[in-house]
Amino acid sequence: MKDALEPRKVVIYLFIIAIAVVFTLQFGPGSSGFGAAPSGAAAAPSAPAVVNGKEIPLMEFRREYVNQLQYLRSQGQPVSEAIARQFGLPQSVLERMVNTELLAQAAERHGVKASDEEVLKILQRDPSFQKDGQFDYGTYQQVLRDYYRQTPADYEEDIRRRLAAQKMLGIVQGGTVVSEDEVRTRFEKEGNQARIVFARFLPSMYAAKVPAPSAADLTAYKQAHEKELKEYYEANRFVYQQPERIRARQILVKLAPDATPEAKAKAMERAQALLKEIEGGKDFGEVAKASSEDPGTKPSGGDLGWVERNNWDPALANAAFALEPGKVTQPIETKFGVHLVKVEEKKPAQDKKLEEVQDEIATNLYKKDKAKELARAEADKALAQVKAGKTITELFPPEKEQPALLRFETETRPEAVQTDTFNAASLNVPHLGPAPELLGAVFASKGPQALDQAFPVGEGFIIAQVTERQLADDANFAQKKEELRKQAEQAKQYEVADSFLKSLRKSGTVVTNSTVLDQVTGG
Repeated sequence: MKDALEPRKVVIYLFIIAIAVVFTLQFGPGSSGFGAAPSGAAAAPSAPAVVNGKEIPLMEFRREYVNQLQYLRSQGQPVSEAIARQFGLPQSVLERMVNTELLAQAAERHGVKASDEEVLKILQRDPSFQKDGQFDYGTYQQVLRDYYRQTPADYEEDIRRRLAAQKMLGIVQGGTVVSEDEVRTRFEKEGNQARIVFARFLPSMYAAKVPAPSAADLTAYKQAHEKELKEYYEANRFVYQQPERIRARQILVKLAPDATPEAKAKAMERAQALLKEIEGGKDFGEVAKASSEDPGTKPSGGDLGWVERNNWDPALANAAFALEPGKVTQPIETKFGVHLVKVEEKKPAQDKKLEEVQDEIATNLYKKDKAKELARAEADKALAQVKAGKTITELFPPEKEQPALLRFETETRPEAVQTDTFNAASLNVPHLGPAPELLGAVFASKGPQALDQAFPVGEGFIIAQVTERQLADDANFAQKKEELRKQAEQAKQYEVADSFLKSLRKSGTVVTNSTVLDQVTGG
């Protein structure tokens, strides 16, 4: 839920969206139709990240992000782009891509390579390159030309580097061994189980009760929090210093790089026909879903998010940035095809200094601090009632059942949340996320009881009651021993890989560009 007290929510909760292991390597066609960013030694405006001088291309990131959104939706998760941004999906996707690049570079340094046979197996298994169930070289060339805009040599080199990264990861994890004591410890944690009911008290729930500070209060706050104001400004500089941007949608009629004049004329005619449909009253997004040939944006109705002028072909940028919101360009030809672009919103360039916005920032932070004080006071008040015999469910009955992923999007008052069973090996509380202090108190309890303090979690406070407790049963140890050993090995492999990646980051240089993420995801 976007914090009502500040212009942009800065703190994100990564624990809700379940991404595949950060090192997973993916293959499959897809492109957003505007090409990949060139490589370079420094962070470029069009690159979401630069890893030791090598760029993560913008269009590769866009493809991975769209694929992850579509995957989550296919699993029944109601993930809008707003929720994805709120819970850190773009950052998680980019982190996975950065990790793959770090591993590929490490593999190169250690002489770890993928063979031609291994690359060939990847190509032959990919259904995108098959015809009648068999690998077809003509189909392969067409997919690379139309979707990846790469030559076979470049695409195969990308696969070779990803496979080498995967091999490097296997080498790092290969020597993992767990002891009998580790298996036993895991059993005791797995069998140490609990369920709780909790309620959250968020500052945003009480923001409306906080009046704006008086002039005297604001002056005093600025004097006492000069460091915090500066830190907030620096952390949110992109909010106050931005180039001109537009939020846009596109329809693409593709053209091959070697398109003939006749093919270009046909593509232009097709774009003109689509423009007439839109001018006749059809919704641009629906026409894009039905007719655009850009697989990266077609499922979302051609949505490009927020874009800057220098990210586009000059002819296309000049046409689109000259429009008022709600208007559509005439067909514009670029090397990728013929485009129709609808401008949905415009934001002018801005460059606000701290002195210009410090009152605004101070007001936001003042109100946020006061709202947090109210949240804590309400949590303590509720806890006193629970200790006096009330239950959290009685005090804060949920309004209605709703998916866990949406709960924080719509939470406007404390509501009782009953968790599933979880164990002492858990890093997260179900439906809540990381809460180390709360977890410690839950598993220190001997049975059902109210926990005796309000726990700070994220931006708010939690009160909780343990409703079920179960300790490990030694009689089941022999039966579960091998399964637990496999789980312990997997956990240690993850830890080893995570430690290796952290060392690669520490010894290298990884530069990320949050502005580019915002352009792609509409932040």
